[in-house]
Amino acid sequence: MPAVKRIPQRKCLGCGASKNKNELIRVVRSPENEISIDLKGKKSGRGAYICHDVNCLKKAVKAKRFDKNLEVKISDEILESLTEQIKTENSTEVH
Repeated sequence: MPAVKRIPQRKCLGCGASKNKNELIRVVRSPENEISIDLKGKKSGRGAYICHDVNCLKKAVKAKRFDKNLEVKISDEILESLTEQIKTENSTEVH
């Protein structure tokens, strides 16, 4: 009998719900302290995860959870692109 592949669980910074890693968006801080959105989940560095929900993003930003988790201030450009990414994904799911 083949072994069942276990999917890692990660916690959303906004709502605190544990979900499968592939169901969340990863924001990563590289060893060079550059912040980027990691859609594949393969970049090296410290990661923080967020649901595909704008409300979760707002909660995480308000509580400064990205800054605490990634140990560096997250830029407005990254937050804007993350918001756009979430809105784009949610609009394609509806249609």
